[in-house]
Amino acid sequence: MLSTCLANLREKSPLVHSITNFVTVNDCANLLLACGARPIMASDPQEAAEITAAADALNINIGTLNHLLVPAMLDAGRTANRLGIPVLLDPVGVGASSLRRQTVAQLLKELKLTAIRANASEIRAIARLEQAQPSGPSAGVDALPDDLVTKEQLGQNIKLARQLAEKLGCIIILTGPVDIVTDGKKAVCIYNGHPMMSRITGAGCQLSALTAAFLAANPDSPLDAAAAAVCTMGLCGQLAFERMKPGDGNASFRTYLIDAVFCMTPEQLQRGADYEIRQ
Repeated sequence: MLSTCLANLREKSPLVHSITNFVTVNDCANLLLACGARPIMASDPQEAAEITAAADALNINIGTLNHLLVPAMLDAGRTANRLGIPVLLDPVGVGASSLRRQTVAQLLKELKLTAIRANASEIRAIARLEQAQPSGPSAGVDALPDDLVTKEQLGQNIKLARQLAEKLGCIIILTGPVDIVTDGKKAVCIYNGHPMMSRITGAGCQLSALTAAFLAANPDSPLDAAAAAVCTMGLCGQLAFERMKPGDGNASFRTYLIDAVFCMTPEQLQRGADYEIRQ
């Protein structure tokens, strides 16, 4: 399953259009190149839809949201929906401001999403939007400590992710110390990863871009594609940390992480992926 998804990605080299944040745009572009995909970034409303029409996937990230980006996101998303191109949403810090909440609510209302990749606090904020509940506490763009997905909290977070996936009709990718990928029925719990990944800016943004590439290359199996992306990123985080030597810091880790994605093989992914499936 996982090895086939990565092999398809390497073979097809999909073009991924990312409307993403300026903090991590370079790392996202380099990670896409590392995995075998081709990046393009276009956020002007005058060209976003046109660029999307030529792409194989659309990755929408609200990390550095401004009101000028919203029309571009909507136009690009509508074009992707019309052409059957997968759309991934990364609702960075959705609970942090009214602009982010309103934008995500509009994207959910007007677009058909293939997947949402978010931390537990962001998933809970989206669930409150869907239930028309008041916004809860926010930690900016990071998950609140009580929301981190640990083995002890796994059951309740699987339930939350499944409910939202079923309601929205898309894949939910809930990331944290343990990652959960679900289509509302089957849930894949993924144990790959390393705490060092939280010490660099943009690991989540890079995962969203990577997932969009996997979705583009495996259009008939979105759950498997999303799980393969998450396992790949987590395993590469482990391999990157293994390369760390005295004097290396988080900047070295970031480079090693992208290197690990570049060098990852389908066979290595199949051997190193650490996950379980819960029906």
